[in-house]
Amino acid sequence: MNGKCTCGEVRFRLTDRPLFVHCCHCRWCQRETGSAFVLNALIEADRVAVATGAPVPVTVPSESGNGQVIYRCPTCQVALWSVYSGAGPRFLFVRVGTLEEPGAVPPDIHIFTDSKLPWVQLPEGIPAMPEFYRRSQYWPEWALERRAAALEG
Repeated sequence: MNGKCTCGEVRFRLTDRPLFVHCCHCRWCQRETGSAFVLNALIEADRVAVATGAPVPVTVPSESGNGQVIYRCPTCQVALWSVYSGAGPRFLFVRVGTLEEPGAVPPDIHIFTDSKLPWVQLPEGIPAMPEFYRRSQYWPEWALERRAAALEG
């Protein structure tokens, strides 16, 4: 899958399918995106290849107090992906809206739905968690294996 920022200065490619896709409804994500939620495709950092440009890291506060790093285009400032302290630098949370075919990457789970906006309707058949969840209960085996391999490397 290919992705890019709005101005096209930064272009990148996912060299494998994402491990899991979160639709996060927490208040922090709402504030950061100026929207009702954020859709993040979690993938190993070494499976995101930057083709052109150089995203710039911007450290922002997070609810955990550990902060997160949002990588943005230096020109149009579009958020391309984040590194969260809990997952560490081996994993990127790619903003699905920056992919050329975002419709091909639907959410695997909705998280922090306790703070979802009341007019957002969640689809049936997709797990929805009031807060976070246990990875072992929702991730497919292949994704758990890839995650474990990334943590070992």
